[in-house]
Amino acid sequence: MSSGPAGPAHRATSRRHFLVGAGLAALGGPALLTACTRDPGGTTGNPAATGSLQLASPAHPVTWPIQPGNEPIADGLAPEKNATLQVYNYADYVEPKVISAFEAKYKCKVNITTYNDVDEAQTKVRQGSIPFDVWMGSGYDLTSRLVTGSLIRPLNHSYIPNIANLWPVYSNPWYDQKWQYTIPYTVYTSGLGWRTDMMKSDPQALDVPWDTLWDPRYKGVTAVWDDYRSTIEMCLLKAGITDVNTGDKADLDVASQQLTRLGKTTDPAVTITMYEAFPAGKFAQCTIWSGDIVNAAAAADDGSVFRYWFGEDGKGMVDNDLLLLTKSGKNPVLGHLFLNHLLDPGVAMQNFSFTGYQPPQVSVNPDAMVEQELIPANLASVVVRESDFTSGYPALELSPEASAAWHDIWLAFKAGK
Repeated sequence: MSSGPAGPAHRATSRRHFLVGAGLAALGGPALLTACTRDPGGTTGNPAATGSLQLASPAHPVTWPIQPGNEPIADGLAPEKNATLQVYNYADYVEPKVISAFEAKYKCKVNITTYNDVDEAQTKVRQGSIPFDVWMGSGYDLTSRLVTGSLIRPLNHSYIPNIANLWPVYSNPWYDQKWQYTIPYTVYTSGLGWRTDMMKSDPQALDVPWDTLWDPRYKGVTAVWDDYRSTIEMCLLKAGITDVNTGDKADLDVASQQLTRLGKTTDPAVTITMYEAFPAGKFAQCTIWSGDIVNAAAAADDGSVFRYWFGEDGKGMVDNDLLLLTKSGKNPVLGHLFLNHLLDPGVAMQNFSFTGYQPPQVSVNPDAMVEQELIPANLASVVVRESDFTSGYPALELSPEASAAWHDIWLAFKAGK
């Protein structure tokens, strides 16, 4: 590919989710799980006052409480001097030049520690062995646990004027009303990728494009995410079940049956390294995140053979990664300023060119991204629009009972591999 983002985001394991609930146990075990129940009234009051922890959703937006002893920092404080800002991030999920520019501007050092999955990240943040200031890449389905455990610091927006550069939908997001604790970093969809030079059929010609993953002609050259949420969500959508956060036993039985049949027909590889294996020609088709197929095409000898689909009329899986400040951080002012730095439009586009993951910036016109050669024409469908967060299906935090059922399905599938 002659233009567009480059610099694959090498993530060794799942971008957002973790297995067997180990991260939940690390954040409080059964007591916390018991507390994670949906407020039946859908109110947005203080969860602590009701004795239960709400599960946020578009239909049940939540304003998380400011915990005593964890208030926002005061206005007008000077940046910490001679400081080393501790940043916790996925590998290759920020452009090195962006870091260098921040260090030069604020005469500080930035130390980046990487993690492989959210389980590892939550555990280390809770342990506090390294006082991370900034956590990049968290998912909004974790916010309730992080707030309840006082693991993240509420934001003082006076230090983050560039927050105004983000899509208006985030000014009062359902998962963090008044965006008191979180700021969106990137947006992405979860879809189907394929190579026209290796396929004997066109998945988009099918009534349900997901069906191609079950086509026995592609046994040995098919892959699905090693991510229990994304892959089970895909199975639900294939079956016409649009509640991708369901806890209904009948729905989950359908998903389980789909996975069993998938193993028998194409026996897919279960991985998240599609961004490497796909351009190498190992797979003809795979589930893939939108940012990763951009990177895959950039790494391929001929990126024009790549195609991507995630749903008709924006009705597909859509999510965003977050920027957080951890409570244990020693440099809260610099942490705020670092978030502000990442939200600068020029900096955000530098990151996009490196990671392939789109920033939700008002200055970026999604309809012009192909014309501006930010995205190749054959991958125009990877572009994320603000409207996708109205029409799409986000992955929400599951109830403890639903989470256990989802994990059981996934572990049974993996055991058969």
